Amino acid sequence: MNITTFIVDVLSSSWQLLVQSAPYMIFGLFVAGLLKIFLSPDYVAKHLGSGRYRSVFKAALLGVPIPLCSCGVLPAASTLKKQGASKGATAAFLISTPESGVDSISITYALLDPIMTVARPVSAFLSAITAGIGINTFQPPVEPVNVAPPIASSTTACGCTDNCSSTEIKQNGTIIDKLKEILRYAAIDIWGDLAGWFFIGLLAAGVITVLIPDEMIVNYLGGGLGSMLLMLCLGIPLYICATASTPVAAAFIMKGVSPGTALVFLLVGPATNVTSLSVLIGILGKKATAFYVVSMATVAVLCGLLIDLIYFSLGISAAAIVSTHSDVLPHSISLAAALLLLILSIRPAITRIKNLISKKESNCGCGSHCAM
Repeated sequence: MNITTFIVDVLSSSWQLLVQSAPYMIFGLFVAGLLKIFLSPDYVAKHLGSGRYRSVFKAALLGVPIPLCSCGVLPAASTLKKQGASKGATAAFLISTPESGVDSISITYALLDPIMTVARPVSAFLSAITAGIGINTFQPPVEPVNVAPPIASSTTACGCTDNCSSTEIKQNGTIIDKLKEILRYAAIDIWGDLAGWFFIGLLAAGVITVLIPDEMIVNYLGGGLGSMLLMLCLGIPLYICATASTPVAAAFIMKGVSPGTALVFLLVGPATNVTSLSVLIGILGKKATAFYVVSMATVAVLCGLLIDLIYFSLGISAAAIVSTHSDVLPHSISLAAALLLLILSIRPAITRIKNLISKKESNCGCGSHCAM
């Protein structure tokens, strides 16, 4: 295979995944915009400050539909902690939020199957409450957890885009005003944060589909405890958001990876990465962070083993479903949605390029001689 054929095959595979997933991605973005408008951070913080264990359940449940990556969730969780949330509730929010989200649930249905669509948020919820309850049990709050008065919105600095900033949302506008605000959040703020990682995930899935032999995947990741432990080693240090991890998981499954092993990747990949772990230590402390990682990994493997058992018991081939799931919607609708996503991606791409150029210029420190 020459380099030209390889590039064409990768782009072709990535394009097919984009067309297949685009309508569900747009739907997920719209729902994410609704959540951004009607589910304020103050409301979330209010329900995480009462009860050592009740707050953990609320944090895990509220975190499941919110579309934030493992980077974007850090400043939000830090704010919750300062507003009175316990370590356990904060940990539960930190796990369930990046592992799931309405956008990733939608694309899971598009690229995988209904079983994985349900298993993903349920597993994220179980992982979150396990870590949260464990942390609050072994490290109970020194003082009663009370919600602090709402604090003024502030901008936090992290590696994300506008999702990391607290933006005041007008609640007294008309329905048209709110609809415009929802579409603005979905198309600019949320998609601006997800677009780059989503397309990286599509390209990675295309590379896996074209380059990696089926025999290699089956030999090392075909299923069982060993495959899932190996997937933990791959997923924990990797930075990939829940949405971008989905096409990668679909490519894995089509190559012969067991659905349970793919589920482990879908859970631990978005929830942790090398960069965020250092920030977690600052928010939770070393012991709580260690319990956070161990409990999340343990629950992910247990859920993966259970999912493999379900597929085996029902006699369902995950690879067969993934390869035929693209015919749910008419091709014209899927194609139009893919083109819309590409159009919406132009602005984030230009912004990212401008940021890189300005960063390069600011780091130069040599005036007009930089261009020489």
